[in-house]
Parts: sequence; structure tokens; C-alpha cells
Amino acid sequence: MKQQFEGRAVAQSSSRSIRRKRPAFRFIDLFAGIGGLRRGFEQIGGHCVFTSEWNTQSQKTYAANFRADDQHLLAGDITQVDAADIPQHDVLLAGFPCQPFSIAGVSKKNSLGRAHGFRDEAQGTLFFDVARIIEHHKPAAFLLENVKNLARHDKGRTFQVIVRTLQEELGYHNLHWRILNARCWVPQNRERIFLAGFRNSNGFSFDNLPVPDLASGPRLRSILHPEDGSEPPDEPYTQGPRGTVNPRYTLSDKLWQYLQNYADKHRGKGNGFGFGLVGPDDVARTLSARYHKDGSEILIAQHGRNPRRLTPRECARLMGFERPGEASFVIPVADTSAYQQFGNAVVVDVVAAIAEHLRPWLPDRSAPPQQLHLPLQLSTDD
Repeated sequence: MKQQFEGRAVAQSSSRSIRRKRPAFRFIDLFAGIGGLRRGFEQIGGHCVFTSEWNTQSQKTYAANFRADDQHLLAGDITQVDAADIPQHDVLLAGFPCQPFSIAGVSKKNSLGRAHGFRDEAQGTLFFDVARIIEHHKPAAFLLENVKNLARHDKGRTFQVIVRTLQEELGYHNLHWRILNARCWVPQNRERIFLAGFRNSNGFSFDNLPVPDLASGPRLRSILHPEDGSEPPDEPYTQGPRGTVNPRYTLSDKLWQYLQNYADKHRGKGNGFGFGLVGPDDVARTLSARYHKDGSEILIAQHGRNPRRLTPRECARLMGFERPGEASFVIPVADTSAYQQFGNAVVVDVVAAIAEHLRPWLPDRSAPPQQLHLPLQLSTDD
């Protein structure tokens, strides 16, 4: 069911002309989560005209962080949205879940000697919805994001269906992909695969994407609360004049002992399981959607105390949604939902780098600028 952002009208105090620059291109944001892909493409002048995200808690965070626009739809379940109801766009963005493709119906097609396509192979998966929207709108370009294992998922069959669908059935033969580790941009090991496709031929390549030097990458210190008074208190995450982290993020004795015992047990079996205890000069493991359960993948060491979880504010910084020292990203949900949302998100810095690299090959509709003449608003005060 589609939901619409509430538009807000801003009254003008005097008659004046505003030169409003047209967006360079229009894009849609599918499986949007909390808007990591959108942030990266807005930074290069794109204008988002449609969003879909089924999770109501993620919708709440998304809506709290993007300007209300009465021309922009925030839809829920994309499987219930007719492609014809989606506005025209130049670029499609999607971070769809990794799912196996069913072979139901495919063997029957083969036995009849008929070709089968994505409507048979991908039916019932969310990639099907990406494909049907691309088929209908034929955007100039798209960027798809997924977990690193997509390339090996289901013994490689999943990726084969995706590539074949995009190239052979939808006509995007100019298709490129690359696995990138966010470690070069943020202090977190997080590998994701990105697929960029273009309707027309051009000179794009992921091979010459500028990637920061790994050795000089940032450390956790850059995203942690400094707890020295240099940041104002950020309730409920930090408190007091020094902005110290709320004690509720420190592990209880019971949970800390359980994690140590569990790690010892698996270490003895040679399984290699262990919690990720790190300090300010380290790099974190991958933040996952299950972080809310026990925080074991990223535990911050504390002198004289049990380790603690990252706060949701630190997770926002670790995922690139805001810069250290800021508290600009609105987190309107409880910690459990916030951890899930950040764990499912894409690192904004990585997307921004890709978007900038894509920029020369995307449509540019920014000129000439529009000139809006706003009427004089007369005061009725005596």
C-alpha cells in the first residue's frame, strides 16, 4: 500500500524570484531501508521521486531524515506496486535481498521446447520486482547492491540468472560489477557487491574507481563518543558534562561471562567463534542486523569495566550517515530497531564514491535553471 509524504508549505514574507536549479537526474530508491543509497546519489545532484520500503520502522527513520515532498511517494510492499504507477526516472537504485531462484516451471518450459526468462526464473523473488520495473521504465542506468555472497549464492545460479536477465532480456549489455570493502572509507570490514548497468554503451568501468588507501583508513576512534566533554550530551546515548556513554550499553556480568564461555567452548572445538573485542585504534567486524541481540560482533573495550556495545549514534557514524561530532541523523526508533536498520544498511561513503564515479555517464538535466516568481504575501496584522 502506497503512503505519501506530507508536504509542508513555507510562507514567503516578500515578493521575490528564486532561481531553482533543476536536479541533474531523477531516481527511485527501492528496498530503501533508511536511505543509504539515496544519500549518495543526492550528493551528486539527483532527485528522488519514489521510494519503497516495507518495514514500517525503517519507513519512520527514512521519513524523519528526508525532506517532505508532496510529489514523492513512500510505498510499502513493492510487490503490490504497479510499475506504471512509479514516476518516470533516469536511474534506479535497489538493495534487494539475496534469495534463491525457484526452478518451478522452468523444467516444464524446457520440456515444451520454449525459452524461459526472468518471469519464470525470478518469480516470487524481490529481484523479479526490480526486473519488471526496469523492463517497464527502461531507465538510463541502475545501481544494485547486495551481499558479497550473491556471486556464489546457490552455487552461482542466482548471479547467473541476474546477469542473464539484465543483459539478455532487459538489454543492459553494458553491465559491470565489483566487490568493495567499506574498510577503505570507514573503520569496518564490510564487503558488498555493486552492479551498475547502462542502457547505452559508454566508457564506464569499475576498474578505475578511486578507492582510498587501506593502510591509512580510519580507526574506530573516529566514530566513538570521545567522552571528554568535547561533544555535548546526546541523550539517551551519552550523558553528563563529559558526554559519557550511558551505562546501559555496558554488558551485564551475566552476558559478558556467557560470551566468554561460549567463545572458549568453540575455540576448543577449533570453530574459531569469538566475540569482536576492539579498541579505539582497531577496525570493527561487519555490523549486522542481529547486533541488537548481544553485540558480540563489535564490543568496545572499557578500562576497569565490562565491554560495551556501540550506541546507535556510533552505528550511524560507522555506516557513514553522519560525521564524527555530529548528531544530525534522526533516530526516531528504539535501539533494537535502530541496530537492525544500521546493520541492514549500506555504507553511505561507499555509495557516494560510486555515485561520483558514475556521474559522467548519467543524464544531466540541470540546465537551464527554473525561475519561480513567488507572490507577495500581505500581512493582515493591524
